[in-house]
Amino acid sequence: MDPDADSERIIRAFFRDGRLVSIPARQGKRLVILRELRERCFAEDRDYREKDVNMRLALVHPDVAALRRYLVDAKLMARSNGISRRMM
Repeated sequence: MDPDADSERIIRAFFRDGRLVSIPARQGKRLVILRELRERCFAEDRDYREKDVNMRLALVHPDVAALRRYLVDAKLMARSNGISRRMM
């Protein structure tokens, strides 16, 4: 199996018109979606205030708290004192 093709298939299944229609329950699919969100919402390697993180994620999905937590748990973003930053 081609991992890039699998990722593209997952992204197409969970995004409609640039918005995330649901957060995948399966961890593998969720990780693909979280990586895509990081690239779409936090392309620049810089500090993001919590308000900025929430606004960027809200453009994609209403449950910003869950997405923010999943990004940190997956070590795709680091969060400290209300400031988030890309990892990896």
